[in-house]
Amino acid sequence: MFRIVKSEMLCENISQIVVEAPRIAHTCEPGQFVIVRADETAERIPLTISDYDREAGTVTITIQIIGLSSMKIAKFQTGDFLADVTGPLGQPSEFVNEDIEEVRKRNYLFVGGGLGTAPVYPQVKWCKEHGVPFDVVIGTKSKSTLIMEKEFTEVGGEHYFLTTDDGSYKHKGMVTSVMEELIAEGRHYDVCVAIGPMIMMKFAAKTALAAGIHTIVSMNPIMVDGTGMCGACRLMVGGEVKFACVDGPEFDASLVDFDGAMKRMSLYKTEEGRAYLAAKEGDTHKGNCGNCD
Repeated sequence: MFRIVKSEMLCENISQIVVEAPRIAHTCEPGQFVIVRADETAERIPLTISDYDREAGTVTITIQIIGLSSMKIAKFQTGDFLADVTGPLGQPSEFVNEDIEEVRKRNYLFVGGGLGTAPVYPQVKWCKEHGVPFDVVIGTKSKSTLIMEKEFTEVGGEHYFLTTDDGSYKHKGMVTSVMEELIAEGRHYDVCVAIGPMIMMKFAAKTALAAGIHTIVSMNPIMVDGTGMCGACRLMVGGEVKFACVDGPEFDASLVDFDGAMKRMSLYKTEEGRAYLAAKEGDTHKGNCGNCD
């Protein structure tokens, strides 16, 4: 059992909890995720770590309410317990294991959209703590859907840029418009890290790559099981079959087949689509998600 030390609703359908999980907090790194189970009857949900405190032994998890299990988690209050929190899982962000002096020579551009704002935060925080130069662009539909503004303001300061699709707060437009403005100003970036909805990552990557910026994207939106067993997060990267949960979730954006991944996500939602994918993908389909009987 894992005690919740803080629970709050960040906006209408996004909840954030802080959980006591000392072993995970002491070993996790930016980019990784955990698998959470609300109770003994709930499904297992992979959720990206959006912060951690090694000294306090806690991890922060941000949840979008899209089903019964996520709704159960969102309803938990401070002092309640989760049945399971397993992790850390997945590969850390690539800069974590690189020579820190080499990392400090680079300028990073972090781009977060919607729920992807949450997993961007530990990466930005890590860069701040290690003296790595960065800018961070966060996009959301409107002011009412904005999350973690206080945290990003404290860490990013003048390097934090916010945009809303409807113009209800700060800049009006997509994250790509802010990216283009920053690049046009003459700001130099060596690496771009984009996390958010698939369509956002596709066009953020396209914008960054057009400017000659090495770009990383997180494919956590397509994860279902989180252990590599179900095959739901199968995607093509550089012409090779990869699974987001075990090989990623972060990949070189220039190698990711975004169109194929989005088409597959659409097909995977229907019984007919899963049957088609099973026939087409053969052994790499796996089909252990519980829907491919």
